[in-house]
Formats: sequence, structure tokens, C-alpha cells
Amino acid sequence: MFKRIKEDMDCVFGRDPAVRSRVEIFFCYPGFHALRFFRLANWLWRHRMRLLGRFVSHMGRVFTGIEIHPGATIGRRFFIDHGMGVVIGETAMIGDNVTLYHGVTLGGITWAPGKRHPTLEDDVVVGAGAQVLGPITVGKGARVGANAVVLKDVPAGATMVGIAARPAAGMSKDKDAKSGFAAYGTPSPNVADPTSRSIEGLLGELERLRVRVEELESSDAGEKTQSVTGEESDEAAGENIPPNC
Repeated sequence: MFKRIKEDMDCVFGRDPAVRSRVEIFFCYPGFHALRFFRLANWLWRHRMRLLGRFVSHMGRVFTGIEIHPGATIGRRFFIDHGMGVVIGETAMIGDNVTLYHGVTLGGITWAPGKRHPTLEDDVVVGAGAQVLGPITVGKGARVGANAVVLKDVPAGATMVGIAARPAAGMSKDKDAKSGFAAYGTPSPNVADPTSRSIEGLLGELERLRVRVEELESSDAGEKTQSVTGEESDEAAGENIPPNC
């Protein structure tokens, strides 16, 4: 146990240039405190003392502002910098040497049983305010930029930036049938991408316009042909009229 505590302290020195000593970490780092609460809560959870585990987890949230569900899985040398507002869900899985900054959410967006929260593989860094949602995997060594919204798997070593949020078609219907509540206000992955739907609609409209233009051109060409034929008939009839005597 003490070896694990020392290891958790030592990893801070490589990730926070402001740290000065282990004593400072022990007394002044809420991420370190939250991890201590989690280790105890997780032990209780795994030994079927679920209510007590939840209570310890809640106390950790009260004292640190960091909410880690006792059912989560967290590896070694895990570091939460600053910490306030971090939320880690029940089925989240975090590898070794992972770093989270304040305001990060590892959340679930479905009520389906089983895996609902993200998996972060080893050496992942998630920037402040980033939202990683759903049973997705962030590959080894990947980086998620500050305030990014990640809803799909991230390849190993990739860097993800920006916000994917936009109006989602069918959002009002995408709710749990029993509760009428959509977790995190986010549609489940089976909701069609609104950009794809818009592009498909535009392509369909262009096809209809193309067909209509061809019909109009064909109709106009037919009218011109009839007009020319009529003029030629009139000229021929004029030539056949005998001159007046």
C-alpha cells in the first residue's frame, strides 16, 4: 500500500512543474486525495460492501470536488491535476500513467446494461473540460484537447481537438423508454449524423432539379421543332399558290 502511495506521489513530479515536495502533494493536491478515497471505496465495492463504498466515494467528492464511482477501474500512476469537476463513471476503465485535468467527464450516454463508459488506455492525457462519452476506447498515448467532445474511438497516439457537438436529428425521441431521460443530453450512437442527413437531402434535391431541367429542355426542344415545321409548311403552301391573273 505504501509503495503504491509513493508511486502516486512520484508521478506528480513528472507532470506538474509547480510541485515542490511530497509533503505538498500529501496535503495540497485534491487529485491525490481523491485517488486515496477511490482506492478505499473500490476495495469496499469489490468486496460487496456497495453502500459503504458509495458513501466513501461521496465523502471523497465532498472533500475534493472530484467524483469517481467506486466501480470504476483505475491503473497505476494515475494523476488528476487541479481536479475540480472531474467525473468518472461506474464502468470507466483507466490504464497506467493516465492524466486528467479539471472538468473532465468520462460519462455514459446509454441505459443499456454492461459497459457504458469510456476506456482510456495507457499514457492517455485528457485536457481540461473535455467530455469523453460512451463505451468508446481512447488508444494508448492519445491526447484529447481541452474542451473537446469525443464520441467515437480514438486511435493510439492520435490528438483530438474541437467540439463535435451540433443539433442531432431525432434527439427528442432518443430517450430511455422507461424514464424519458437522455443521459448527458447526448443521443445514442444509432442516431443518424445530422450532417450526413443534410448532405443526402441536398443530393436528392439536386437530382430532382436535374430531372426537371431535362424535362423542361425536352419540352422546349419539342415546341421549337413543331414551330419550325409549321413555318416550313406555310412557306411551302405559299409557293404552291398560283399568281393572280
